Amino acid sequence: MTAQNGSSEPVFLIFGKSGWIGGLLGELLKKQGAKFEFATARLEDRAAILADFERVKPTHVLNSAGVTGRPNVDWCEDHKIETIRANVIGTLNLADTCLQKGIHMTNFATGCIFHYDDGKFKQGNGVGFKEEDTPNFTGSYYSKTKAMVEDLLREYPNVLTLRVRMPIVADLCYPRNFITKIIKYDKVIDIPNSMTVLPELLPLSIEMARRKLTGIMNFTNPGAISHNEILGLYKQYVDEEFTWSNFSVEEQAKVIVAPRSNNLLDTTRIEGEFPDILPIKESLIKYVFEPAAANKEEVKKAVREMRGR
Repeated sequence: MTAQNGSSEPVFLIFGKSGWIGGLLGELLKKQGAKFEFATARLEDRAAILADFERVKPTHVLNSAGVTGRPNVDWCEDHKIETIRANVIGTLNLADTCLQKGIHMTNFATGCIFHYDDGKFKQGNGVGFKEEDTPNFTGSYYSKTKAMVEDLLREYPNVLTLRVRMPIVADLCYPRNFITKIIKYDKVIDIPNSMTVLPELLPLSIEMARRKLTGIMNFTNPGAISHNEILGLYKQYVDEEFTWSNFSVEEQAKVIVAPRSNNLLDTTRIEGEFPDILPIKESLIKYVFEPAAANKEEVKKAVREMRGR
């Protein structure tokens, strides 16, 4: 198939230049020697999107733009219009513009739209939510908007929606890193969850775009891992003196505004595309904790300074 710009070589346009995942995608594409540019348009500005398309002539759009809230999703509870504008109107506008121009779009979304229940998806029974399952978690406004737009994007034949969960990178002091967050807390809950190890999975997302996969993909490593298991790995590989304590979901609710999602996602589809994908614990050891152990003293010092204790 010939690309829109007249050549067979893919050209990527990244939305979300100032965001975490957008920046990582740019670094990956640069290392691959791929042709790419960052978009300058805001998602809700159709004329500006079209100007970016004319300037770059992309064959593939990678969208990691949107709002998650700072310092966390509680921000969205008090900024609902801004959240709708970016996460619903903006994302749909980009998908629709891509469709009209014959461009494939990979949308980095969230898997935090599901929650364990007392029935089929009970915590610990090993049954994960599949791509076709209907979201059952709307406890946070952020998740509510994400579930809404995911359902609408199902109708777009040019879009791949990736359900990211609790994303993790090797840098244990990076503020958006899920492990960094729980290392900093005085108390954590202890619930097994599906998670996304970005150093392993993000390169796969670029390959998915090249293959022009569409529909919904649970974009997590196989299996689930609990907060205590992760902190135990940190203690084992980096700081044997590290300690933490737990509290219940009910106790957690007293210190956050919106409830949080906890779930297991089924990874049959991603494993079918990429059979060598590592289970979550193995991936964390390979991509996070073994590299940290190689610089143990430096990492330990940085984390202790970050924690202030």
